[in-house]
Amino acid sequence: MADTLIRGGLVVDGTGEPPEVRDVAIRDRRLVPADEVGTAPDVVDASGLVVAPGFVDLHTHYDAQLSWDPAASPSPLHGVTTVLGGNCGFTLAPAGPAHAPYLMRMMARVEGMPLDALEAGLSWDWTSFGEWVSRLDGRIGVNAGFLVGHSAVRRAVLGDGCHEPATPAQVEAMAAVVSEACADGALGFSTSTAPTHNDADGEPVPSRAATDDELVALAAAVRDHPGTTLEAILAGCLNGFTDDERDLLARLSAAAGRPLNWNVLGVSALNPAGHESQLAVADHAADRGGRVVALTLPHSMRLRLSFDSGFVLDGLPGWREVLSLPRAERLVALRDPDVRRRLAAGASSEEAGVLRGLADWARYEIVEGFTAGTRALEGRTIGDVAREQGLDDPFDALLDTVIADGLRTGLRPFRTEESEAEWQLRARVWRDPRAVVGGSDAGAHLDMMCGAIYSTALLAHGVRDFGVVTLAEAVRLLTDVPASLYGLRGRGRIADGYAADLVLFDPDTVGYGPERTRTDLPGGAWRLYAEATGIERVLVNGTPVVEGGEFTGSLTGTLLRSGRDTATVTP
Repeated sequence: MADTLIRGGLVVDGTGEPPEVRDVAIRDRRLVPADEVGTAPDVVDASGLVVAPGFVDLHTHYDAQLSWDPAASPSPLHGVTTVLGGNCGFTLAPAGPAHAPYLMRMMARVEGMPLDALEAGLSWDWTSFGEWVSRLDGRIGVNAGFLVGHSAVRRAVLGDGCHEPATPAQVEAMAAVVSEACADGALGFSTSTAPTHNDADGEPVPSRAATDDELVALAAAVRDHPGTTLEAILAGCLNGFTDDERDLLARLSAAAGRPLNWNVLGVSALNPAGHESQLAVADHAADRGGRVVALTLPHSMRLRLSFDSGFVLDGLPGWREVLSLPRAERLVALRDPDVRRRLAAGASSEEAGVLRGLADWARYEIVEGFTAGTRALEGRTIGDVAREQGLDDPFDALLDTVIADGLRTGLRPFRTEESEAEWQLRARVWRDPRAVVGGSDAGAHLDMMCGAIYSTALLAHGVRDFGVVTLAEAVRLLTDVPASLYGLRGRGRIADGYAADLVLFDPDTVGYGPERTRTDLPGGAWRLYAEATGIERVLVNGTPVVEGGEFTGSLTGTLLRSGRDTATVTP
């Protein structure tokens, strides 16, 4: 007898094989042959629904959120049953309580996690990676595994000197910390040298002080630990790799004897040669004994800005001083014509670099308002508002709008129209073995986006709206491909003996709702949140964690530990 029998669903098993209508049975948290079990006390009618493996999200930042939200909301609403955190070199461990203030401020700055929420929601009673990760064991609603992050390692070993070059002895000590973390279950090592990653004081995050030799030494520290991997973000991930960066990625993977997942690959029909050149770094690595795989989003990134958080906008020259003011003082400053002129000049200056594109104020779309007046403007551009109000300068219209809204107005810098050509191009990248779909950043950048929609976006647009991939292909991209890259044992497919991680959804209605603000974080902080449509039931290890679009409260997730829950994947 089975525990649960799911009857009559269209089973898409994650392998890419054609779907078929059949039953799926669960016993003791695992999938068993349905034709051998007879019946079950729990019978689910899946007629008209797709039954697929639970989706695997390789790139999240749920490290902090799981402490106060074991469900990892909203990801399971979108069919995700396994999340991997500790990316980009940003983790809570192994640094102990003495380093908590610095690391929380850093995480707030680079990953958009409200500082109030971090301070209210984290106990910080650990001194090692093993102590931290063990606190989650048996207390989570999703399967979750974590890399150990370079910046936290540097802070733990070098303390206040974490922004300085390390001595050979310090590098050796850091490598020992990485090795200890992997022995305690870390899935591998992550790092960042991206120039956009600065701490709360505007200084480069600690990992950016590392030499190439330090990076290689820490990558090599995972080699002796089974089931480990690497993740990295370099300057060239966004701007185009230099020859030195190509060599570095190859060296890191070869030193570890593991694949390296880099993020994030943008795909645009306006510049197809750009992503082709980026993908070629994989060929360079392969020739040198490594394997590097690009992380790519299935949909265009829909960033949202706010004068409340100020994130991204505070990177414009002269803006940080104003946006870091207390709210009341900030409101006064933004009303001042002289301040407005200085801000506008800074945004359009050569010094703004790649952020100069943010200065096209007329194109900003109002996506969420918080007073009757601004709610009436949702879906309108600032250019429209300026013309209707008889204002010559759209920047004045923008600031007048956000001031009237107490700074909370949700703004999208420009509208993006999704074309079939864009989706066709993305689909070609998804099929490329040098890329993997993911990049949700779920749990981070909470003031800018809700990346958890990536899975339902792929199914809604890639499969149903534009038909650039089949249903079987899409499910494989969301399940078996990422699971295989990270060597997840018994996950990513519907197969006998595999974990009963399943999602049941309606292919005609699956999708995502609008991003809206929720004030549900510790300390009364807010975040952007998007619900799903068409996701009827999500099971983690055989137990429903989502039913009818609502969380059940079940905490049946597995804390994924390297070696035990992951197999070694080599280049």
